[in-house]
Amino acid sequence: MTTKSIPLTNELHAYLVAHGSPPDEIIRDLAEETRSVLPEHATMQVAPEQAAFLTFLTRLLGVRQAVEVGTFTGLSSLAIARGLPEGGRLTCFDISEEFTGIARRYWARAGVQDLIDLRIGPAADGLRELPHERHLDFAFIDADKTGYPIYWAELVPRMRPGGVIAVDNVLRGGRVIAPQDAGDRAIAAFNDEVLADVRVDPVMLPIADGLTLARVR
Repeated sequence: MTTKSIPLTNELHAYLVAHGSPPDEIIRDLAEETRSVLPEHATMQVAPEQAAFLTFLTRLLGVRQAVEVGTFTGLSSLAIARGLPEGGRLTCFDISEEFTGIARRYWARAGVQDLIDLRIGPAADGLRELPHERHLDFAFIDADKTGYPIYWAELVPRMRPGGVIAVDNVLRGGRVIAPQDAGDRAIAAFNDEVLADVRVDPVMLPIADGLTLARVR
């Protein structure tokens, strides 16, 4: 037994993925195309176990209305959409036509394109255009790190009681302990902000690069 999460070797990570809803052909192809076509950006893609967790969590929460901030080539949105019931809706915000062009092809291949509303443009502006009532069941934030406080401020008041916000990259490769750049500093400050926010009950998990789940009261 151990009192903390164990470090993952490559072999142990492969075992973990293989024994927890392993990627199907669509996810494998999307991950491979992202690595091949966008090698300098490929680390922006969520980890395979993270994608499986997003589908699991979406189903577990009974999510019908979801938001994603930062879509990239579409793996996380594909995972969330697969967890939605018929009539569910995922609204995605991203600024790149190039990256999301790849996403659109894989959404169509997976048959979830009709569940996803992609909006190209600054996410902060798009979030402000959403209804102000508490209607969202789930939100996933995985975009520019300095923008996290803005996205958080817009999303929390729109979440239904019991809704969950998931926030990616909250460990920054461990650099939140000793920030080295603006992104690191922004995330370290954001993590403190979430911890102090009396509107939510947060938990930080060591999934991939760190994932915070915050249940809205």
